[in-house]
Amino acid sequence: MNVLIVRLGALGDIVHTVPAAAALRRAFPEARIDWVVDARHAAFADLIVPVDRIIVLEKPSVTAWLTLVRRLRPAQYDVALDFQGLMKSAVIARASGARRVVGFSIWHLREKSARPFYSEVDASEHHAHVIQKNLSLLSTLGVSATDVEFPLARTASAALDLVRQDLDQRAGQSGFALINPGAAWPNKRWPAARYGEVAAFLRDVRGLAPYVLWGPGEAPLAQEVIDASAGAARLAPPTTTADLVELSREAALMVSGDTGPLHIAAAVATPIVAIFGPTDPDRNGPWAPDDLVISRFGTCSCRYERRCHEVAWCLEDVQVAEITAAIQQRLGTVTERA
Repeated sequence: MNVLIVRLGALGDIVHTVPAAAALRRAFPEARIDWVVDARHAAFADLIVPVDRIIVLEKPSVTAWLTLVRRLRPAQYDVALDFQGLMKSAVIARASGARRVVGFSIWHLREKSARPFYSEVDASEHHAHVIQKNLSLLSTLGVSATDVEFPLARTASAALDLVRQDLDQRAGQSGFALINPGAAWPNKRWPAARYGEVAAFLRDVRGLAPYVLWGPGEAPLAQEVIDASAGAARLAPPTTTADLVELSREAALMVSGDTGPLHIAAAVATPIVAIFGPTDPDRNGPWAPDDLVISRFGTCSCRYERRCHEVAWCLEDVQVAEITAAIQQRLGTVTERA
């Protein structure tokens, strides 16, 4: 069997599709499994062990789309699974030439215009979390999957080596925590100064060295956290996606809003304290029973909006004491990880 997965982005959504790829491999060990992904997320997709080939959609253009179709057609896919539910992802699934093109029912699509491109849909009742929704799509292939697994390749990490070297020079700190203040949506970013207070708590109370993650354009935000941390936090080294995976594997904790690094950390079983406002943690938050979420989704007036348009911003209501109390609770349940 030749299977095509279509999930172009975003990073967290790709992470949440990995268990479906793992379930496909368990069900069809001899299958060829390919995955179409946006170029900016190819580095993470390359780490997904069950996938045979990552096919990259370069910067959207007519030429890129035609090139993609020319790469897909020779594979003669038996089925294309659209886990994205957008018009563009449905078009790619159909243009692949797959004999069967499968997507979500019209009630669970992000863009209902995608529906005509599917030859069949998953009509089952979906669970609240997007991981379970993705696993449910496999029922169209006769696969009943409930196990949530994230088989991600291990790689060497220069960033992790630098953190280890820095830790060797820090007295009285037995491990490190990751603080991730950034997010593509400004509405998801808890105030940097409060992250700084959390960093001081991690050092002074938990004996952990806090490192602040940052991506393109986020160095000033990370520096705000450091400046507010009373000397506790340090800037994490520049990270590739593979570095982020390996740092997360070794970290004692991650504190973050709803963004890609949080979901990567959850995938490798990093203990998590998450901060949610405009998005629903029941849908795409951490799924491990011991992980903790401080959420204001229930009272948020700007749900699923990149920027808050209200005078009272829901994340402004989240206090440092709530996060530090959650850290105490979460780290009290930590068990040794492989």
